[in-house]
Amino acid sequence: MARSSPEWWQRRSLVAHLLRPLSALFGALAATRRRRYRSDLRRVERLPVPVIIVGNIAVGGSGKTPVVDWLVRELRAAGWVPGVVSRGYGGQFDGVALVPADGDTSLYGDEPVLLARLTACPVAVGADRPAAARALLARHPECDVIVSDDGLQHYRLARDVELAVVDERTLGNRWLLPAGPLREPVSRLREVDVVIAHGALSAEVRQAIGGTPVFPMRLEGDAFISLRDATSWCQPDAFTGRRVHAVAGIGRPERFFDQLRAMGLDVVPHPFPDHHPFTPADLAFAPGEAKVLTSKDAVKCSAFAPADTWEFPVRAQIPAGAAEHILEKLSHGRQTA
Repeated sequence: MARSSPEWWQRRSLVAHLLRPLSALFGALAATRRRRYRSDLRRVERLPVPVIIVGNIAVGGSGKTPVVDWLVRELRAAGWVPGVVSRGYGGQFDGVALVPADGDTSLYGDEPVLLARLTACPVAVGADRPAAARALLARHPECDVIVSDDGLQHYRLARDVELAVVDERTLGNRWLLPAGPLREPVSRLREVDVVIAHGALSAEVRQAIGGTPVFPMRLEGDAFISLRDATSWCQPDAFTGRRVHAVAGIGRPERFFDQLRAMGLDVVPHPFPDHHPFTPADLAFAPGEAKVLTSKDAVKCSAFAPADTWEFPVRAQIPAGAAEHILEKLSHGRQTA
């Protein structure tokens, strides 16, 4: 499935209305599938360690990767030893693999390689998430909790805690695939343990979420790292009086561009589709002018980035109550499927 959303998903257009019958079928099949897993535990694999799911209900990026990085740091601070499993979207590896921090993004996928670098913890990829988790635990038996990246709808893997990351714009017209961007209805958010809101949520969405705890998230960064020399850093004022070409192949590239503008940069935006497989030709423009990339794109471009190309790393800032809520769920051993 393409990771870039068609424009008509943002409104209840004629095309969306014509696809509503298929959405009804999709919703019925998804609900039936979930009921089967919940009613027949033989279909669900329970790992010997607790599992935390970080996912969303919509197609497209909502900020899950920074949340996984934040969660790993919070778990470590509380004495846990986490490992991460991921689908590895965009990678070409068949089966299950452990991801090295210097791994090839075209083989393992951009997000798993980035997570391996950010978290410095074991990361395994595979379409079969229980198999990926088993492989990770076999290689790293010291891990006592698994964080599953983007696994909310992967019901074969039993889970102890569910986090849903919500960017309201990615909810679009609030209809299910293919008439809209949703994998599951907004009401599914009532059943997760925590909602992480990347940006403000409307009263309508908050009402749909019900009593599920909601915590805001913002992404913060204050320096830039050279893609040619990781020991070379600079502050935003280094770009004063210069145009900066901002390159982003993420779910919401305009959010990245706006963040740079808010720092006072003169931004020329270059949006690409989410998970875009960058090549040297994609950066062969405006010679001699500065280029700034997201971390997810930088891991794919570091081998061929031209001079004066920079990564802008960010970290998720989430109130302490979110981690406390998650850790409390882990300590009580609540199990859901």
